[in-house]
Amino acid sequence: MTTTRFHTVLVANRGEIAVRVIATLQRLGIRAVAVYSDADEGARHVAEADTAVRLGPAPAAESYLSVEKIIAAARATGAQAIHPGYGFLSENPALPAACAAAGLVFIGPGAAAIETMGDKIAAKTAVAAGGVPVVPGIAEPGLSDAQLIDAAADVGFPLLIKPSAGGGGKGMHPVHDPAALPDALARARREARAAFGDDTLFLERLITRPRHIEVQILADTCGTVIHLGERECSLQRRHQKVIEEAPSPLLDGATRARIGAAACDTARSVDYRGAGTVEFLVSADAPDEFFFMEMNTRLQVEHPVTEMVTGIDLVEEQIRIAEGHPLALDQDAVTLTGHAIEARIYAEDPGRGFLPTGGTVAAVFEPAGHGVRIDSSLRPGTVVGADYDPMLAKVIAHAGTRAEALDRLDAALADTAAPGVVDNIEFVRFLLVDERVQAGDLDTALLDARAADFSPAPAPDDVLIAAGLLRQLRIGAARAARGDAGGFGAITGWRLGAPAPVRSQLRSTGRRAAVTVTGDPRTGPCTAVLTGDGAEDTDTAGDTAPAPEVTARAALAGDLLTVTLDGVRTGLRAAVGVDGALWLGDRRGMWRIEAADPVRTRRAAAPTDRQIRSPMPGSVLEVLVADGAEVAAGDPVLVVEAMKMEHTLTAPVAGTAAVSVAAGAQVAVDQVLAEITAAQTTEDADGDLAAATAQKGTAQ
Repeated sequence: MTTTRFHTVLVANRGEIAVRVIATLQRLGIRAVAVYSDADEGARHVAEADTAVRLGPAPAAESYLSVEKIIAAARATGAQAIHPGYGFLSENPALPAACAAAGLVFIGPGAAAIETMGDKIAAKTAVAAGGVPVVPGIAEPGLSDAQLIDAAADVGFPLLIKPSAGGGGKGMHPVHDPAALPDALARARREARAAFGDDTLFLERLITRPRHIEVQILADTCGTVIHLGERECSLQRRHQKVIEEAPSPLLDGATRARIGAAACDTARSVDYRGAGTVEFLVSADAPDEFFFMEMNTRLQVEHPVTEMVTGIDLVEEQIRIAEGHPLALDQDAVTLTGHAIEARIYAEDPGRGFLPTGGTVAAVFEPAGHGVRIDSSLRPGTVVGADYDPMLAKVIAHAGTRAEALDRLDAALADTAAPGVVDNIEFVRFLLVDERVQAGDLDTALLDARAADFSPAPAPDDVLIAAGLLRQLRIGAARAARGDAGGFGAITGWRLGAPAPVRSQLRSTGRRAAVTVTGDPRTGPCTAVLTGDGAEDTDTAGDTAPAPEVTARAALAGDLLTVTLDGVRTGLRAAVGVDGALWLGDRRGMWRIEAADPVRTRRAAAPTDRQIRSPMPGSVLEVLVADGAEVAAGDPVLVVEAMKMEHTLTAPVAGTAAVSVAAGAQVAVDQVLAEITAAQTTEDADGDLAAATAQKGTAQ
């Protein structure tokens, strides 16, 4: 058996997984080579690698998905091997084939195993031949929509449309009504073609109350295959995992042994080597039955929970296997200690239907302490754009029991924030305290069901007051910087006899308010009054009683704002976004607060209900109607895509469409993409005439 000692490895990825792989490489004394697109030139993984190579422009097809550029970067830097991370080229058989042709080692399985398991139809056939149970369905190459529709009755409803290539839930659609199948097939093909370049589809029986259980395996070049226990990944949104844990609270010891053995048999069926994950569906109503779903021939996003309960560094094991070493442990030596839970932090807005967000990270607050881990690539100045996946970081907690791990994860999330980008942390914490989650009574529909009950918490009074004080401190600092801190330029304003009150109009999620500060918040005496202006916020509109006045004091040191209100001292995380908005929060949450002129803001926030605006920053994937076309209310008009998520925009009213963008255009959140001119009805005309007459009479 021949072994190799790697001295240089190229990491063909970006973001938190690149940072994580680089850390293990450097711990092992291996020189780490990063690659980057123009969008990632200042990224953390580039800074932390020993050297880095530019691949090309931001679009992944011109950078991270270019096999030729990855191979050229490896050759140029003297790399012996390439670690693909996950996503991008990690499950593309073209990369290991190109590595072999170039005399490089691919840190992963062979091209044949990737190709077989990357084709879900071939994968099901291969594992079924080895006795691994599979979900009933139809899975044959090249099936047309008509053939799939004909076969659907035998599969039975409800059923699930799945693309043969790719993963991450893209192109997957549950169908409960036979009449909805043709449209669902068309959409699934379009999504699969766009995401994977392959629109082959197949059908499976939809398992009721399914739980998503996956098993981590390791296989060396000597034929040894072991498993490292299972992970529960049932808390998903639109088939995208959000919270994962190890071990599963569902399985007993006997089922754990059986499902682990099935995972090892799956790996043997394709002569697998390296680290991989075999995914199973388990019905919550029949936990002793499981069905093969797919095999991921790479490292998984959620691999840290397995590392924390086993104490095994999976990246190190991948490297050792690729170097030709046999596994250092056998199945009996694998032990699971305690419980680990991971939460994925996404750039998305739960208050707006989980639409992708973006922006520039103004500051980074990360948790620390016993049993807490964070995998992240964030640092101040990181630009979160629409070119790549919306995941920002992963927060992982490990403890002796599941209940303790849940509590520790919630506490860690309370210490996590990336102001400048709206994220899902508040929603994840909302989910963690759900009764069913606490009890381990999970299924893949639970998260979406609970999402309907979530609404973002409005900024508390003390945070709004702190925002008014911080805004005044920043105004004073700016004036001092330009030598205008005295007289009329004073932080308190200036007038004879007493400081002038300084009033800030503020707006945040669910709140509009005004903060009036009298005096200097740095030195005191200073008072602050919080009132609602009634322009938008129903909670504060129409206040008639005098608002309470509080004594206040504030000091800003770096990204910590210390505020004392009526003698109670509080420390708040503070940052300023590139758009000038303030971000303030503590363990209760993080809020974006902006200065808002009541009249100007009210006008800007009241777009005509006939406009179609982009709900997220991204690109126009498709324009479905021609400019000037007649549309009915609810007709699809445009498709916008961002961070691998597709969103169809429909006509709000019937009328004539005026489309102002073309396919491929980059758009901002709330940008007007089209406007519908509604046909004027007789009732509308009478109303306009009456209004004009009334106006004329008033003028006279």
